[in-house]
Amino acid sequence: MTISDAQLSLPIRVASTDRQERNPRPAASAAVRRRMNRWGATEVFDLYWRFAGRRQRILERRLAGSTPPWTDDPILARHRFTNPYRLSDRVSQYLLRRVQYDRPRPVTTIILRTLLFKVFNRIDTWESLVAAVGEPTTARFDPAQYEAVLSDLRKSGRRIYSPAYIVPNPPFDAVAKHGNHLRLIAWLIERGVVDNLARAGSLRRLFEILQAVPSFGPFLAFQYAVDINYSAATVDGESGFVVAGPGAKDGLRKCFASLPAGSEHDAILWVAETQHDHFGRLGIEFPFLAGRALQPIDCQNLFCEVDKYARISHPHITGRSGRTRIKQVFEPTGREPLAPLFVPPKWTPGSGTDREEALF
Repeated sequence: MTISDAQLSLPIRVASTDRQERNPRPAASAAVRRRMNRWGATEVFDLYWRFAGRRQRILERRLAGSTPPWTDDPILARHRFTNPYRLSDRVSQYLLRRVQYDRPRPVTTIILRTLLFKVFNRIDTWESLVAAVGEPTTARFDPAQYEAVLSDLRKSGRRIYSPAYIVPNPPFDAVAKHGNHLRLIAWLIERGVVDNLARAGSLRRLFEILQAVPSFGPFLAFQYAVDINYSAATVDGESGFVVAGPGAKDGLRKCFASLPAGSEHDAILWVAETQHDHFGRLGIEFPFLAGRALQPIDCQNLFCEVDKYARISHPHITGRSGRTRIKQVFEPTGREPLAPLFVPPKWTPGSGTDREEALF
C-alpha cells in the first residue's frame, strides 16, 4: 500500500502576528518552580519558549504561501534557524517522502536507503546516485559503483556532502572520504548491523547499535537513530530517550546556570514533559503540529537553536563554547510555497496503515 501525501499532510493554522503571547496564566506548579529554581533558570529559559513559538509561526506562514517577511523578530528575520519540529525541516521531509515512504519496501532496504541518504545528507547527491546506479538493496550494494558516480560529481565541482551531521572519515583505506563512507555502509550490511537495526524495535536500541559503528560518536548515532525511527522499521515514537549534542549543551547552560554536569538528558526530558506549564505561564499560544507536543529530540534541537539566538539577544550569558555570532544568514528565495508537511503514518491515528503494510 502506497501512502498518499493527502493522507499524511498535517493541518495548518496560520497565526496573523508574532504577538501571540497572552496575559500569563496562573503560575506554573510548585514542582515546576522548584526545579527551575534548583537548576538556576535564567531569562534565556523563557526566551527558549518564545523562540519556539515565533519560529513555528514562521513555518506556518510559509506553508500557507505567505510572502516574506514572515516575522517582525529581527534576529529570526536575518539568521537561519531550524524548525521547532525536527521532522518539518526540508531534508527530513525529503527523507520521509522520497527515501522512506515513496513506496513499500522490505525493512532492511528502508534502513539501507536511510543510511545512504544520511551519510551525505544532500538531496541532489541522493538523486544523482539513484539515477546512475538504481535502487539500493542489501543484496546488490556495490560501493565501487556509487564511488565512481560521486568521484565524477566532485570532478565537475559539485558538493556531495551537507555540512550537517558529517560522519568522520572511517578507517576503510579508500583514497577519498566518500569511498570510506560507502565502504562503511557495505561493512554494516556484511556484519549484520543492518539486520540488527531492522530488529531493534525502539529508538534507544537503534542508538545502542549505531553507537558501536566505527566513527560514530554518541550524538551522531542518536541523530541517525532518529532518522531510522521515522521509518516503519520500528513502531516506536520519540519520547523517553534523547542525547544532547554540543550545541544543546551550550543552550542548556544558558538556560540553567546551576544545571549539574551530566544532567542534560534528564533536563531535556523534563522540559519536554512540562512544556504546557511553560507555554501557559508565559502566555504563549504555541501552534502544535496536529496537536502533537514537542518531542525530546525537538527540545534538544531547540536548545541548540536558542544557544545561537542568545549569542545576539543575550551576549552577556555565555555557553560552553564561547561562540559570539551566528554564521548562517537567512536569505528568502522565490521558490514555490512549501509542500504540506508529511509525517510517519505510524504517528497519524486512523491513517489506515499498519506496520506490515508500510514495510511490504
